[in-house]
Amino acid sequence: MRKISSKTISNALKKLCLDAVQEINPEIFNLLKESLKKEKNKTAQGILDELVRNARAAHGDNIPLCQDTGFAVVFLKIGQRVAIDGDLNDAVNAGIISAYQYLRKSVVSHPFTRKNTHDNTPAIIHVEMVPGEKITIGFLPKGGGAENCSFQKMFLPTTTREEITEYIISNIKDKAARACPPIIVGIGIGGTFDYSTFLAKKALTRKVGRSSSDQKMAAYEAELLKRINKLGIGPMGLGGNTTALAVHIEPYPCHIASLPVAVNIECHSHRYREVTI
Repeated sequence: MRKISSKTISNALKKLCLDAVQEINPEIFNLLKESLKKEKNKTAQGILDELVRNARAAHGDNIPLCQDTGFAVVFLKIGQRVAIDGDLNDAVNAGIISAYQYLRKSVVSHPFTRKNTHDNTPAIIHVEMVPGEKITIGFLPKGGGAENCSFQKMFLPTTTREEITEYIISNIKDKAARACPPIIVGIGIGGTFDYSTFLAKKALTRKVGRSSSDQKMAAYEAELLKRINKLGIGPMGLGGNTTALAVHIEPYPCHIASLPVAVNIECHSHRYREVTI
């Protein structure tokens, strides 16, 4: 068994947090620049140019890409031959607390009383056991605006793919402008009610622009991206042909009586980071 201290996990997560909120992912940055070259709408060109300049400023001045530094969502893949010295939840939250002393605190302790926890904890933690003796930590700070534009539906198993497409497109048409587009769209299809929403969020952890390993889903991703960009919503909802940068789909087996579909939306910054220790 390999022993990993809770402090090692906390320190790794602190660095992930700060990197995620301050440094745009290279693939996102490149997609924004490519979209700027292709965009024909003048207003959209101006907004995309500002997003590129914002990313450069965040990098140069070591400041957040956005004032909403998000709810901390953590994905852990823990090797079965790993022994953690200390409490895992405490280790994760300690890393969040350490990083967010420099960042905006956006978590309230109860949905009704709305009292701020003042340290951006507790985090949402997803744990997966895998072979080996390493831990992979993924960090996704989820902004409230994009998260609020997400949606889910339990379809009948007789539902056609076109009906699912119309559901996705109509909801994105209604909501995308409020999610700081150009957006990244994570879709979970299958599983159960709760697992489909997890799949939608997990889809966002895939490297942006990398197609699904499932050929049918890869083709569906391309189809949806094309249709979303034909909506004309554009950057920040002010028109243009750059409404989404990517669509990622995660499928999973489901019950014979069910066909769950969940969509989790990300803003243009898409602040995801991952490290293996």
